[in-house]
Amino acid sequence: MRARILRPPKPATQSGRAVTRDWILVFEPSEPRRPDPLMGWTSSGDTVASQVRLRFPTLEAAEAYAKAHGITYEVEPVQAPTLKPKAYADNFRYGRIENWTH
Repeated sequence: MRARILRPPKPATQSGRAVTRDWILVFEPSEPRRPDPLMGWTSSGDTVASQVRLRFPTLEAAEAYAKAHGITYEVEPVQAPTLKPKAYADNFRYGRIENWTH
């Protein structure tokens, strides 16, 4: 079995970052997904990859679990958020590059 260990990104619908604290171990699918002939829904016989996500408080705990259970894993690097600080006064700044929007 192969797995990925990652930190999930902040959800776009929420402003909080509580979901991004834990590390998640996600299994990679062992077989491809295929359409169901009767309903047309996409399905797979591999329930581990589609339904199991393990949460760990630290990266070391996730790696220890994977090593203890013989799971080959790959750690995805954490991407720092790219936030550009903005101020309301920048809308009226002299010499601004963007077009006036109001």
